[in-house]
Amino acid sequence: MKYVVRVLVILLAAAVALFVGLEAIIWMGGKDDAHRDAPVVIVLGAKVWPGGPSPAMVRRLEKALDYRNAHPDAVLIVSGGQGSDEPTSEAQAMRDYLIEAGVPDSQIVMEDRSTSTAENLRFSMELMREHGYDPDTTPVVIVSNSFHLTRVRMLAKRYGLDADTLGAPMPDRHSAIYSYVREVPALINSFLFN
Repeated sequence: MKYVVRVLVILLAAAVALFVGLEAIIWMGGKDDAHRDAPVVIVLGAKVWPGGPSPAMVRRLEKALDYRNAHPDAVLIVSGGQGSDEPTSEAQAMRDYLIEAGVPDSQIVMEDRSTSTAENLRFSMELMREHGYDPDTTPVVIVSNSFHLTRVRMLAKRYGLDADTLGAPMPDRHSAIYSYVREVPALINSFLFN
């Protein structure tokens, strides 16, 4: 019995150490890293509420608009499908928000099929090719919330996408804590299966 308890304590300690280590990696990876004049900006989707973009999505869009204001020729790919509890696709909600903010429709490309971060990137790369940008050689900026950037950079590198990242803060402490905790299993899942 003592042996079993000892093994369980060791496993629990290892799990806690793994969680804390990954949380540190996620936290440190949440800094902005966009230093080039990229012709393409990929904005990753977030929840759409019945009244429009969620606060997390709005933060992403505002970050993308800040970049676009400094790089007015950049094309914005808005990426996100429609969940069963969403009134419209994430891409459509982002497009509507950006147009209302003054971005010309001609500079917005919608990717509205994706259901995961991996699909966001792969499907956006397909659209880059369709619009004359080689994803193997064209630098891009990917915009998401800060908690998401470590996973985004890992997948971009895996898919051969030359990507800088910009991270928007979460709108409140509760959603930030929830997102950072939830990101640990998401990072492990993406590392193993994407």
